[in-house]
Parts: sequence; structure tokens; C-alpha cells
Amino acid sequence: MEDKSHIEHLAEIRSLMERSSRFISLSGLSGIMAGTYALVGAYIARLYIKNSESYIEFIEGYSTRYVATSWTEFKVFILLGIAVAALSIATGFLLTMKRAKKNNQNMLDKSALRMLINLAIPLAAGGAFCTILLYQGYIGMVAPATLIFYGLSLVNGSKYTLDTIRHLGIVEIIIGLIAAIDLGNGLFYWALGFGVMHIVYGTAMWWKYERAK
Repeated sequence: MEDKSHIEHLAEIRSLMERSSRFISLSGLSGIMAGTYALVGAYIARLYIKNSESYIEFIEGYSTRYVATSWTEFKVFILLGIAVAALSIATGFLLTMKRAKKNNQNMLDKSALRMLINLAIPLAAGGAFCTILLYQGYIGMVAPATLIFYGLSLVNGSKYTLDTIRHLGIVEIIIGLIAAIDLGNGLFYWALGFGVMHIVYGTAMWWKYERAK
């Protein structure tokens, strides 16, 4: 009985240490919703592309490619991306805040702030880099760059939250690098990275950390 009591105390101490150093209230459901928003956004973009004069089909390799012929045309995708990001952030904030209250964890504690700062640095650098790509006319590299920098931000912030986030970040980086090789199919990789992978990892997080609670 005494040994069992010591084990329980050690488990409690370990839990308290984890709570103080890591923000463990991220919502897996928010990842599922973010992935769903991304897939809907990708579908809308696909419909727009199919009806655009800039849509070009290549028989060789059975691939399809799209080139935006004007800034006005490309702004549609920027606005669509902003809308998807805004919905994802708002949903993530609300669901994570709800879970943080359930876990008696402050949304603005030190671990949460450290996580946000470490996420924000690569994201800010990526946003600046993508803006430069657009300015220089390298539109095809924007989708790979967003995936790579997003993956880097997840890896960088994962030390202050759940390990699953690190795994997702590595997958996003790999998808981004593949997209950089297979230029012209950025929308497919964007939907795979921000859509499908978010749903997969969001489901895994929900199953592991939230289902039984």
C-alpha cells in the first residue's frame, strides 16, 4: 500500500510539473475543424480555377497546373486563405479556452505565452517571406513556403505543448518540400497539409487526450 501511495504522489508531482512547463489544453477538435475549413476553402479555390482562363492541363504526367495571370485574380486566393485562417484561429481559441477551463489551466499562463511566442516567430518570418515571393513574382512557391514555415512554427512551439504538435510540424515540412519540387500542384499539397493532416492529427489528439475526459 505504501509503495502504491508513493507512485500516486510521484504521478501527481509529474502532472503538476507538466502543467507548469507545457500548455496541455490544446483542443484536438479545433484541429479537425481547421482541417475541414481548409478543405472547403481548397474546394472553392478549385472551382474558381476550373472556371478560369488561366487553368492549363498537361497531358504528360496527367497533371494539372494553374497560373494566375493578374494580381486581381490572385487576390481571390489571398482573401480565401485569410478567411480560412480567421475561422481556424477563432474556432481554435474558443475550443481551447473551453478545454483550458475544464483543465483548470489559464489561457495566458507562462507556458501558453511561451508557446505562442515560439509559434509566432517562424510564422511572422514565413509571412514576410511569402510577401517577398509575391512581390518578386514567384507565385508558385507560396504554397510550399506556407507549409514549410507553418511546419517550422509547430516544431518550434511544440516544446511548450503536446508532442503530437511536433509530429504534425515535421509532416507539414515534408509536404512543403515535396510541393516545392512538384510546382504547379500547390493547391493539392495545401489541401493535404492544412486540410487532411489537421483532421488526422486533430482526431489523434482528441482520441488520446480528450476522449476519456
